[in-house]
Amino acid sequence: MIRANIHLALHFLVPGAVAWLFFRAQFSRAWVTMCATMLVDVDHFLADPVYDPSRCSIGFHPLHRYPMIAAYAAMALWPKLRLVGLGLLIHMGLDAVDCIWMSYE
Repeated sequence: MIRANIHLALHFLVPGAVAWLFFRAQFSRAWVTMCATMLVDVDHFLADPVYDPSRCSIGFHPLHRYPMIAAYAAMALWPKLRLVGLGLLIHMGLDAVDCIWMSYE
């Protein structure tokens, strides 16, 4: 349970740190935009069960697959979509860290 709580907290703290360090002049907008990318987890509703604490979401859920991650990286390069792309990449990175953490439990 502690892993899940830390994982969830990081989905808010890491975008906040990135917004503070790199987008300070528009901190609130940057943080809210990057946190809003957590909506990418809507693809979890396609799985059965919807939530499985022992399942790695990278490569499993449709919006967590490698071609999509490449698309998120491309979005981060386009100024108008940069915050969304960064938020999605942060999300995927944190999910990947969670997968690694899972392998040690």
